[in-house]
Amino acid sequence: MQINLPQKVKIVIETLQNAGYEAYAVGGCVRDSLLSRTPMDWDITTSAKPEQVKALFRRTIDTGIQHGTVTVMMGKEGFEVTTYRIDGAYEDHRHPKEVFFTNQLVEDLRRRDFTINAMAYSERTGLVDEFHGIEDMKRHIIRAVGEARERFSEDALRILRAFRFGAQLDFTIEEKTRQAAVELVQTLEKISAERIQVELVKLLTSMHPERVQDLYEANVLQVILPEVHEMFLMQQNNPHHCYSVGEHTVKALLASTEQGTHLDDNQKKVLRIALFLHDTGKVVTKTTDERGIDHFYGHPSESEVIAKRILRALKFDNDTLNKVTKLILLHDYNPKLTFTGVRRSIVKITSELMPVFFALKRSDILGQSDYHRTEKLHYIDEFEKMYEKIIRDGDCISIKNLAVNGKDLIDAGMKPGKDMGDLLSLMFEHVLEEPSHNTKEYLLSKFMR
Repeated sequence: MQINLPQKVKIVIETLQNAGYEAYAVGGCVRDSLLSRTPMDWDITTSAKPEQVKALFRRTIDTGIQHGTVTVMMGKEGFEVTTYRIDGAYEDHRHPKEVFFTNQLVEDLRRRDFTINAMAYSERTGLVDEFHGIEDMKRHIIRAVGEARERFSEDALRILRAFRFGAQLDFTIEEKTRQAAVELVQTLEKISAERIQVELVKLLTSMHPERVQDLYEANVLQVILPEVHEMFLMQQNNPHHCYSVGEHTVKALLASTEQGTHLDDNQKKVLRIALFLHDTGKVVTKTTDERGIDHFYGHPSESEVIAKRILRALKFDNDTLNKVTKLILLHDYNPKLTFTGVRRSIVKITSELMPVFFALKRSDILGQSDYHRTEKLHYIDEFEKMYEKIIRDGDCISIKNLAVNGKDLIDAGMKPGKDMGDLLSLMFEHVLEEPSHNTKEYLLSKFMR
């Protein structure tokens, strides 16, 4: 079985081999290459000690030298080169207290999480697959190396990684591995918010975001996101819905894989996170009328509050937090379909978020019952057509695009201050109604009499 190694990876491996050491590409890059996926990065494992690695290459960085890792720089690219090692005892369900170097590749592979990540490759030796990763790949299975309980006890993050790989690769978690994950799920409390965020985002932005349901069924959500876990327990007796809140969220996430194909990676990330959290507020806003129909009045604003709390706890950056929570707050927003109304909606949502907003609205609808679905989708289609015409026509949808600015007002004899800002806002309100009036001559003559 052959893998086409990038030229720079070949050079690193051959340099180590020519100096008398063993060296292999290892882990995820081998897995992805065998699955015909493009590896994100290339890791190399070697029998050489860190100081021996450093002596062979002109530029190196001590990335994690205490754990045997040196980054070898090849031009502007860095490749992590790690000495074969055996991990000592884990004291915090995440990091080994100490590591021991070994000259045995198999011992290094034995400490890794899953069989599909425990393969190594070099052109001289070919594929080293002591733990049957190829067989598990063919069976589309995520299986722990050795004893699953031992692997998860060492590093609780591996529990989340199992479900993340399941979503990314559309693989099934092998039964004993899944059982061990469920039994040890409480150890996820020991994992940092930053690490949980990374794994959750990778799952949500995968080709199968609907696999978040696996996290619910394994009680992972109950530990890391109890607010989301509660959504799966909340039924919706309402004509617009035929699923629990959690199941609706799963269906909406599934729909987003089709509705968000035109979005860039960051927009997809914002869309998936917004969908994941958009109905968290339903748990605390549910009421039932005299006919037994459930209602969730005010749930978008409550969901915004809950989502903001979750995203802050998971250490998301402010840009993602602000975009996601804005979409959540406005996910039930349905303006009147006039050109003035749509222009105002663009100002409210922002032109940057409009494509994500439409994808979110469609995904949300497709995760509901069939009740009035055709009419709901038709409304979004018309809304989007009007939005696209406004953009094509170059209508003023930002005060920055107003034909008049502060300098023009000063030149016309106005003194700087609050009144100037108020006047610009008044002008902007006017051109939202009448975009053809966005000329300097018209605005100054009308508002500066």
